[in-house]
Amino acid sequence: MKSLLIKNSSILTMTGRDKPFLGDLLIEDGRIAAIAPAIEKQADTVIDGKGMAAMPGLVNAHNHASMSLLRSFSDDLRLMDWLEKKMLPAEARMTKEDIYWGTMLGAAEMIASGTTAFADMYVHMDAVAQAVVDSGMRASLTRGLVFLEDDGGRRLTEALDLVENWTGAAEGRITTMLGPHAPYTCPPEPLAEIIALARSRGIPLHIHLAETLEEMEKIRARYHRTPTEYLHELGLFQDNHVLLAHAVHLTSEDVKRLAGMRGGVSHNPVSNLKLACGIAPVREMLAHGITVGLGTDGPGSATTLDMFAEIKAATWLQKLASTDPTVLPAEQVLRMATIESAKLLGIDGEVGTLEVGKQADLILIDLDKPHLQPVHDLHSLIAYSATGADVDTTIVGGRVLMHKRRLTTMSWEDVQREAAQRASRLVEGL
Repeated sequence: MKSLLIKNSSILTMTGRDKPFLGDLLIEDGRIAAIAPAIEKQADTVIDGKGMAAMPGLVNAHNHASMSLLRSFSDDLRLMDWLEKKMLPAEARMTKEDIYWGTMLGAAEMIASGTTAFADMYVHMDAVAQAVVDSGMRASLTRGLVFLEDDGGRRLTEALDLVENWTGAAEGRITTMLGPHAPYTCPPEPLAEIIALARSRGIPLHIHLAETLEEMEKIRARYHRTPTEYLHELGLFQDNHVLLAHAVHLTSEDVKRLAGMRGGVSHNPVSNLKLACGIAPVREMLAHGITVGLGTDGPGSATTLDMFAEIKAATWLQKLASTDPTVLPAEQVLRMATIESAKLLGIDGEVGTLEVGKQADLILIDLDKPHLQPVHDLHSLIAYSATGADVDTTIVGGRVLMHKRRLTTMSWEDVQREAAQRASRLVEGL
């Protein structure tokens, strides 16, 4: 792979050790080879980063990208109306090809808004994986497992095939997990089997948890436990790396149960706000040492895959809920969107910070805009003022996926055409 030198940008390493500084960044063979105030070395390609901020690519820790085809189709509804009357009937019409193009649309949006890696749970995951290959992104993929009816083991077979066939694919950009959908869709026996299988094979787990009060009530009525207690007693957190999505409704005892877990929680504030699910106790989780990253959830609910919207919503909600403006300051919430989310995907050794030897997954943010001037504190400016539309360049593994707002790995015209045609068919008559 050719070398790439980024000159004269304001660099945020997100290591927690470095203050932003003006400097250069050299990429060789897909990895960061040097970061310094000045690098005097020839490179195959040079990008002028003047007026730009360079930072790690954002990591979306929970997503259903192909639901981008259902964006803004069913807004302003109560959760069960949204799900049962709109989402499920439309999703039932989705073909493998629909899911591919929906994921490509989601990938285009993520690349254009500075996301370089994402965790996805859905069906027809071969199609999602192919979209990851074609778009150049990095992803952790999970086949969602629902055990409300007997399917003869088909879902589990598909989940294991995904792990077998796609782990390490796309030059190592694809990793995989097992995905029991949620406590209310996974009875104890099959869920315990999945947990034991994951533990025996060393496969991470990705599961929704306590997203709504209705889920709390269902699990309490069935098992006389909170959803977290239910998962805890089935052994989910014993020697398993677990990515928990949402974790909105946790008791103080639930938070204590999660303390010390491998993995952590994807906080998805925009989706939780929009569906009126509630405010996750992020402050309490962090106080107990639980890793908390950020995700968007699917664009069918959040309507956006712009992680900068999640960054703002996350910090604002915690400040409001605690009536304390010092909670979740700018640098900390930016770390949640980068290295902390990378920890949830199990890829923090490779991405999430700008350090020599790591994969070159990074973005350049154009600061030459009225809403991004003047620059007093760069962390605060990016956390509170930047949007996805301010991202100029997106790079994954040293490969430029977007430069000067132009996508380089896909035809936007093709994606737009396919998405429009397929979305129209999916929602017709609903």
